Amino acid sequence: MAKTSQHTFRLIILFMVAIALVACGGEENSNPVNPTAAVSPTVIAAVGTAVPAATATLPPPALPTVTLPPPAVVSNEPTPTTPPAPTAAPEPVAIYSKADFGTDRNPLTGELMADPSVLQRRPIAIKISNNPPSFTRPQHGIGQADLVFEHVTETNITRFTVIFYGQTPSDVGPIRSARLIDKELPAMYDAAIFMSGSHPLILDAIAQTDIGDRIYRETSTGFYRKEDNPDIPFEHTLYAHTAELWDSVEWGHDNRPPNFTSTMAFDTTPPAEGDPASYVELHYATWSKVVWEYNEVDGRYYRTVDDEPFVDGNNDEQVSAANVIILYAPHQFDRSICIYPREDGGCDLYSTEIQIWGSGYAMLIRDGQKYDMTWLRQNRSDMFTFVDSQGNPVPLQIGNTWFQVVPFYYDDPIIE
Repeated sequence: MAKTSQHTFRLIILFMVAIALVACGGEENSNPVNPTAAVSPTVIAAVGTAVPAATATLPPPALPTVTLPPPAVVSNEPTPTTPPAPTAAPEPVAIYSKADFGTDRNPLTGELMADPSVLQRRPIAIKISNNPPSFTRPQHGIGQADLVFEHVTETNITRFTVIFYGQTPSDVGPIRSARLIDKELPAMYDAAIFMSGSHPLILDAIAQTDIGDRIYRETSTGFYRKEDNPDIPFEHTLYAHTAELWDSVEWGHDNRPPNFTSTMAFDTTPPAEGDPASYVELHYATWSKVVWEYNEVDGRYYRTVDDEPFVDGNNDEQVSAANVIILYAPHQFDRSICIYPREDGGCDLYSTEIQIWGSGYAMLIRDGQKYDMTWLRQNRSDMFTFVDSQGNPVPLQIGNTWFQVVPFYYDDPIIE
C-alpha cells in the first residue's frame, strides 16, 4: 500500500477509536460499581496528540433535610420544686388502765407488739453479774430486757435482776447467784427465775415463798458455759440461750400468760412541771459511777459506767433506756442469814434485804426531765406503780425501764 494510503488508513482507524471512546465515556451513570463517579477518558486527536476529554459532571447527591431544635433559653430563675408532703406526727398514746393495753401491747413497756403471741408466755427473770468488770462486761442480752433492776449486794457491789418478756435475745449472761431481792421481783411480774444458784440459806428463803416452784438453776435446758477464755474464772462463764429457757418453762408445765394484778401507766406526752434532766450521775458506794445521758434525737438515755460506754455484748451497741427510775428503799441486814460465819459462832457478814414493799420515794427520768414521785406496792403480786403528790398516776414513756435501786444513805445523784 502506498505510504499516503497507509497514513490515511491509520488516521481513519484512530478517528473511529476516538469516536467509540467518546461514545462510551459520555453517558451518565455508566459505571455500575460507582454510579456517581465521573468518567474522564483520554481522547487521542486525529493529529496524534493526547488531550483530556470533557469530564461528565453528575448532580450532587440529595442530602436529608435536618430540622434543628430551637436554641435553649437560658434563665436564671430557680426551677420550681414540689415540697415533700409533711410527715404526720404520730398519734399520742396514753395507757392508764389494764383495758388500754388491749391484747397487743406489752404491759411492761407499753409497746405495740408485732407478734402479740409472745405476750402469751410467762416472763422470765435472769440474774446477771456486774462485778468484777473485767470478767463480766460486756453483759449479753441486757439491752433487750423490758425491765432491769440494779441493786447492791452485801459486799456493796451491784448485780442485776433482768426481766424478759417482749423480746428474746440470743444469749444472756454471765448468770450468777440470786439474792434476797429475788424473793420479791419474780412475784411482782409473775415470772420464772433463772440463776446459777445461791447461798443455801438464801435459796431456801426463796424456795419457801410462792415462787419456789418456778426456780430454774444451771442444770436446766438452755444453760451453757463459755470457756474459750482461760483468764475468765469458772463462776463467770455461765450463759444461756434465752429461747431455750422458755422451753424449760414449757417442759416444766409452768408456761402461761402472766397474771398482772397491777399495771404501770404509759403516756407519750410527758407530765407537766418536770425539772431538766439531760445528765444523771449516781454512785454505788465508791467503786462504780453510773451515768445516763439524754439523746434528744431519739428521746432515749444512754448508759456509761466508770467513764466507759456500757454495751451489750450481743451487738456491741451502747445500752439505752426510755425511762430511768431511781428508786429508794430500806436496806437492812437479815441477821438470820450469815454469809461469812466465824468459828467462834459470830458472823462477819449478813445478807442484805432490800425492802421493796409498801411505798417509798423515787425519781422518774424521761424525755430530758425529772419527776419526783412515790412508788407503791401494796400487795405481794403487785408491780411497782407510781403517783405524784396528788395521788395521780405518773406515766412512763413507752419503752424499756432501768431501775436504779439505792439505799437512803447514798449521796443524792447529780442531775442536770
